[in-house]
Amino acid sequence: MSALQTLAADGIHGSLGSIGYGLAAIGPGVGVGIIFGNGTQALARQPEAAGLIRANQILGFAFCEALALIGLVMPFVYGT
Repeated sequence: MSALQTLAADGIHGSLGSIGYGLAAIGPGVGVGIIFGNGTQALARQPEAAGLIRANQILGFAFCEALALIGLVMPFVYGT
C-alpha cells in the first residue's frame, strides 16, 4: 500500500461518523417537512379540527426528532 493510499484511508476513517450522521439527518428533515406541510394543508381544509391536527403534528415531529437524535448519538456509541 502506498503512502498516499494510507493517508487517504486514515483521513476518511476519522470523519466517517460525521458523514454518516449528515446522511442520516436527511430522513428526519424530510419527515418534518412532510408533517408540517401536510398539517398546514389539513388546517386550511378543516380549521375546526385544529386541536387534533396540531396534536398529531407535534407527536410526529417528536418521533422524527428522536430519530435524528439517535442518529447523532450512534457514531459516538459505535465509534472507534
